Amino acid sequence: MESADKIRRLREQTGMTRKDFSIHIGIPLRTIEDWEAGRRRPPEYIPRLIDYQLKYEELIGKMKKEEQDVD
Repeated sequence: MESADKIRRLREQTGMTRKDFSIHIGIPLRTIEDWEAGRRRPPEYIPRLIDYQLKYEELIGKMKKEEQDVD
């Protein structure tokens, strides 16, 4: 899968707009747009880092929810 497709798929999984996604992960909007359009390619490790960040945030969210359910 191309880097552009990976970035787009990750963003779409979050349900965020490009602008919200760029703010969330701390990468400029123009860069996200260029990656998704295939005008530029992110370094190979970037999609993996973004995927890791999103999975980590999901895990933390689940843990907090479980903690609240116990209280």
